[in-house]
Amino acid sequence: MDFWEKIKSDIQKGIKEGFGIVREGVTVARAKAEELTEEGKRRLKVFELKTKVQREISELGGRVYAVSEKLKNPMLDKKAKAVIARIKKLETQITKLEVKKKAAFRKTTPKRVIKPKGK
Repeated sequence: MDFWEKIKSDIQKGIKEGFGIVREGVTVARAKAEELTEEGKRRLKVFELKTKVQREISELGGRVYAVSEKLKNPMLDKKAKAVIARIKKLETQITKLEVKKKAAFRKTTPKRVIKPKGK
């Protein structure tokens, strides 16, 4: 093989390797974008749930105050119990989402290191 043929061959080989690297980069970028999108959705859901908890606790406080003069123990009020049940349900949902966050954080995916061929 003469010098020119070797140069052409090396260039074609370099182009093929370059496209392979670009394809891998796109795949990694797509996966990372999906991961970040899922994290954003999870954070928004946690925020929405915490906002609902805040509203429910305000409602509970108002309810307890309203029935405190009528009942010796305002926690026996049916409506107060219903609000407490909703708060506990929201608390469970938040805990599940936060556990998912911790699990995702611990999950380390090995990154593929692209090494040049021949070295």
